[in-house]
Amino acid sequence: MSRRNSTPSKSLGLMTNRRAFLKTAAGAMAAPYVIPSSALGADDSTAPSERIVMGGIGIGNMGRGDLGAFLGRKDVQYVAVCDVKKGVREGAKGRADQHYSNSDCKAYNDFRDLLARDDIDAVHIATPDHWHVQIIIAACASGKDAFCQKPETRTLRENRLVVEAGRRYSRVVSGGSQRVLQDYRGVVNKCWGGEIGKVKSINVNVNPLSVPCNLAGQPIPDGFDWDMWLGPAPWAPYHPYRCSGSFNINGTSWRSFSDYSGGGMTDWGAHHFGGATFAIDVRELEPEEVIYNDEGGRKFLTFRYPNGKLLYHNRPNTGNMQVEGTPDEKVPAKTVPSYKGQGGICGDFIECVKTREKPFRDIAFAAHTMTVCHLGLIAYEVQRSLKWDTAGQEFPGDEEANRFLDRARREPWVL
Repeated sequence: MSRRNSTPSKSLGLMTNRRAFLKTAAGAMAAPYVIPSSALGADDSTAPSERIVMGGIGIGNMGRGDLGAFLGRKDVQYVAVCDVKKGVREGAKGRADQHYSNSDCKAYNDFRDLLARDDIDAVHIATPDHWHVQIIIAACASGKDAFCQKPETRTLRENRLVVEAGRRYSRVVSGGSQRVLQDYRGVVNKCWGGEIGKVKSINVNVNPLSVPCNLAGQPIPDGFDWDMWLGPAPWAPYHPYRCSGSFNINGTSWRSFSDYSGGGMTDWGAHHFGGATFAIDVRELEPEEVIYNDEGGRKFLTFRYPNGKLLYHNRPNTGNMQVEGTPDEKVPAKTVPSYKGQGGICGDFIECVKTREKPFRDIAFAAHTMTVCHLGLIAYEVQRSLKWDTAGQEFPGDEEANRFLDRARREPWVL
């Protein structure tokens, strides 16, 4: 049977059989099973029944890159795209159809219509940040594994909700912070290899913070579902800067504005803090305190972990990812975790969809990183130090700070 030209009816039946197999095995997250690579299509003769059936939600900018990464894999059958911009989703559909030499890829405006399909195993998500957790939870509840671009959450409360959803529904949920390993492997190797001795601290430099958006309204372009783009965010008039997917954080993209993003603190912070917590090996922990420092008008933060390690944000006269340690105090080297399978962080996700192992950027690791980002935003907002209770997911006895645990959401997009 040809990989690309099999008839839809035959392919669908085979894909459904494989889905039944994956659902039966979903409970094995804690004890991965072993499957011969040949049975999973590790060679060029990947059978349609052994491909991961995928769809994409949010296909602009990073979503377009993810589409290409998954579409190019022989062990993936890409069948659906979703975007609130008609031109974007039609362009993505055309790209998938051209790749498979057919017209089978379906295009959706509403992600719920895509998630309602029972032939889809997994989705990748690259919407604006304020939509991430809403869609991850819906994907998990619909029986689909999820790969979501960073920053994976917008609030502290969302961290626990998204981890609980993945565990409750036995789903593989991976964050998309590829730079955690890609950019910072050198620093990680030094720390884990014992070169720095006992690690004491690391610094992250990242800016700016997000700001309110007060741009005047303009006519909504044809083919753009503006209300759906806003989703759980407060209603606001359309402006191209408000919804631009540009990677700039200078007031000309949604990444700049607090209704949709935490600015550089969460956007680049997801990468930088992710790499920093990986390097000093606190990925499984959350800070117990964030100390607000103001030295002659130079504001910076110190995150203190339960094991005494420190993580700084914008510490004066300290380089990004600069580590402090005790080189004379020797510590044994440890093996550095890495991606499974082939093809970077996307390949790691696909491999874990097959094996039911936890991915390199498991959603719990991603959520712990986002806790740092959100704690930092709140400390800068209230301009003082904060205690953080990891078990209770709150600021103990701090009514003012606890008001920032979550954000109001427009109906019907409540969590």
